[in-house]
Amino acid sequence: MPEVLVAVGRFARWVENFEGRHGQATLVVADGGLAGTASDGSTFTALLPFGEYDGAPVPAAFASAAAPPGDWGVLLVRRGGYAVARLSGARVVESKVGKRHVQGRTKAGGWSQQRFARRRANQAREAFEAAGEHAARILDGLAGLLVYGGAEEAAPDGALRLPGHWPDPRRDVLERAIADAQAIRVDVTNV
Repeated sequence: MPEVLVAVGRFARWVENFEGRHGQATLVVADGGLAGTASDGSTFTALLPFGEYDGAPVPAAFASAAAPPGDWGVLLVRRGGYAVARLSGARVVESKVGKRHVQGRTKAGGWSQQRFARRRANQAREAFEAAGEHAARILDGLAGLLVYGGAEEAAPDGALRLPGHWPDPRRDVLERAIADAQAIRVDVTNV
């Protein structure tokens, strides 16, 4: 089963449901996360969104250790749009969502195709530059972690990558990315 994202407030209940489906689980702290092995052989490994865990193998204690840092940011960049937010804990301090037109592919051949490809490349470059300017302004002096999702060519060095494919950034997409960045990541293997 692929990785699932579990909201911090739902994690203890998620473990109860796992045990309800697979039997009593033995929980241990391993490799900075919480691992569980059920009586039927099914397993899960849960990782905190920000940092490693070294406490007791108790779901409620694990979830309480998942607090977001005091200063962190989220950046989403696609070819024609961007969304950036600076957060203090779970609260959004400042954000900006925007988009720029980037022409789609054309079926024209010859010189037209090359001309449109150059235009598309220039528009994409301008869109990435606009995203970079807003990100630099909003995230200036960021002391904490930067979480990133979107186009590979715009990925900042050292940013934590959000899993999955992200649609064009809009306000609701940014809000989902913020929630996903704060979620506990659980890898499940069902037997």
